[in-house]
Amino acid sequence: MKSVKHLLGFILVLIIIATGFIAYKIFIPYDIGSERHSVMIKDNDTFPAILKNLNDAGVLHGDYIFKLMVVFSGVDKKLSPGRYDFVGQISLYDVLRKLKNRDIATLMVTIPEGLTIYKTAGLIADKLDIDSSVFAALAVDTTFTQDKYNINGLEGYLFPETYRLWYGINADQIIDIMLSEYNHKTDGLFSQLPDYINSKKSLLALASIIEAEARLDDEKPIISSVYHNRLKRKMRLQADPTVIYALGGLDRPLYYKDLEYDSPYNTYKYAGLPPGPINSPGLASIKAAINPAETNYLYFVADGTGRHIFSHTLTEHNRAKRKVKRDKN
Repeated sequence: MKSVKHLLGFILVLIIIATGFIAYKIFIPYDIGSERHSVMIKDNDTFPAILKNLNDAGVLHGDYIFKLMVVFSGVDKKLSPGRYDFVGQISLYDVLRKLKNRDIATLMVTIPEGLTIYKTAGLIADKLDIDSSVFAALAVDTTFTQDKYNINGLEGYLFPETYRLWYGINADQIIDIMLSEYNHKTDGLFSQLPDYINSKKSLLALASIIEAEARLDDEKPIISSVYHNRLKRKMRLQADPTVIYALGGLDRPLYYKDLEYDSPYNTYKYAGLPPGPINSPGLASIKAAINPAETNYLYFVADGTGRHIFSHTLTEHNRAKRKVKRDKN
């Protein structure tokens, strides 16, 4: 009987020692250095592959215990893709908690107003490991955009905003986020359309022209009024940014011969609004397109300071252009 008690006591001591050792391995921090150790988890990565990546990155000290921790906690069944960063003093428990909480590395990406799909794709590619051609191809793929969003191409719909994105994000996930933001910000804004604007897309096209023309928010409703007044009178809009868009963008001034370029986006050749937006306008431009100022202006010209001179007649407009030219000279 006494020997049995001794044996049980010995086993209990072993259990206490083993428990203490395991707890030490799990909770006591170890130093992996001051440099960041990053591990990327992709959508289809298996847990053994992730475990190898953690080891190769120098994150784990005790991979067998960590494997048991992950399996028993069920985290291996719901690992989220993304980049996980580790630095300094960490423990196996810290690593497990980071994976469990989806504590992935993120960054803030600002998309300015007035960018085209291709410029948006380039900006995102500069910030994240995203192929700009893949992003752009999805955004202009009308089959994809019709099937998923019931929109014929996403020019104008990738809402300009500052987004918190994560490393490892896919192009279609970014598009989802940006389009959701557009829907959220414009919800209820397009409830009424003027008789001479036949669709929400056309109104968004007008907003994109305003975005391209205006540098200052306080002028946007006035610029909008010029285009509304022209549409009411069935005058051609003669908006330079539409020609620039039709030409695929320019790194030079617009020439008179460019105004003859044959494209439905060229509002010098074709009456009415272009077939779609020419960039992604911000909220101020969208609101200006919906609620123009009440004016009789039909013309405007940039004055070289970021503002514009507005005119009622062509004579006034030509006079304003001569004044701007004199001031520049």
